[in-house]
Amino acid sequence: MARVILLTDFGEEYAKKLMEGIVEFSRKTEPWVLCKMPLSYRDLYGIAGVLKWAKEWKADAIIGQFYNTDKVELFAENNILAIAQDFKNRFKTIPNITGNHIKAGKIGAQHFIDKGYDNYAFLGLKEVIWSEERCQGFKMKLEEAGKGLNYYEYQRESKEGLWYYEEGLKLWLENLPKPIAIMACDDNQAHHIAVICNLQNIKIPDEISLLGVDNDEAICSLSDPSLSSLNQAVAKGGYEIAAKIERFIKDRSYKCTDIIIEPTYITARESTNIFSTNNPYISTVLKYIHQNIHQKLTVRKLLELVPLSRRLLEINFRDATGESIYSYILRLRIEQFTAQLVETDKPIINIALELGYLDYKNISRLFKKFKGCTPSEYRTSADFLRN
Repeated sequence: MARVILLTDFGEEYAKKLMEGIVEFSRKTEPWVLCKMPLSYRDLYGIAGVLKWAKEWKADAIIGQFYNTDKVELFAENNILAIAQDFKNRFKTIPNITGNHIKAGKIGAQHFIDKGYDNYAFLGLKEVIWSEERCQGFKMKLEEAGKGLNYYEYQRESKEGLWYYEEGLKLWLENLPKPIAIMACDDNQAHHIAVICNLQNIKIPDEISLLGVDNDEAICSLSDPSLSSLNQAVAKGGYEIAAKIERFIKDRSYKCTDIIIEPTYITARESTNIFSTNNPYISTVLKYIHQNIHQKLTVRKLLELVPLSRRLLEINFRDATGESIYSYILRLRIEQFTAQLVETDKPIINIALELGYLDYKNISRLFKKFKGCTPSEYRTSADFLRN
């Protein structure tokens, strides 16, 4: 029976989803014994204290948020597999639970590009690898789309307990051109923005459209208005971690490699529930499309929403989005289908049915047109294959 220590912040949704994946794997073998160790234990007793407890408890592995100055090699010397959860920087001597953070930034940027913004910004944390890479991806996508000229950036100190009403961040938000789309490196930082905006009477989403990362529902619902956020396949990552731990227990010479958690899709809430276009008719149509993407959408239905002829609607829509109505709707649906492929292990045909696609052959053909491969090929590609 595996014994695994989890040294992390259990108040965060990320840690909870990680545990879900580990527990799911353990149920397929025999239930594991998990020890939840709060970060305060690390801070009180140091890495030596954590190791002492791990040895006494006869742990097989430990997953934790370690400082880069911690002598994590001590775990291997005591035949314990240590895996570092993304904290500030990746480790070179032990495997990391990390993420495709550049891709996450690109997804965030695309979300805003789809809404027609001209001004973009990113709020990050200094000297934190996952924040820096999300920022990098965000800028890369803007530049690829020819939107990089009106870009703004603010990097906070990565100290814990920073007061929401940070003067520099307040002034930055006040002086940004409006309307503007802001991606924060995570939900906590997005919530900081929301608090300041409420205090300064900066309107979200009218003046600032705001997006976080991790989809921590407690934080997202606490924010006013509710916060849109990028999901990550964390539970799947937890499953993959457990599989590697199981392999290590069976073969102590096994060299565990990094676990890459993929960003998946955006849960849109009130903080991004607006479209930056001067055409109120197209704004109405775009809002309806996003809110009813799982339903059958027709141009005839969209024409009922606005006093435009079919030709004028299609011309104005293309002017605002750069795409036809059909192409825009199809791309949104393909992205949702893709997210389910990455985040779940459900049979592909079941995913198609749940998303309203009655003709699997048709969705497979359309998927290949957009992604260059079939859904099954995409799922089993190297990016998403469980090691």
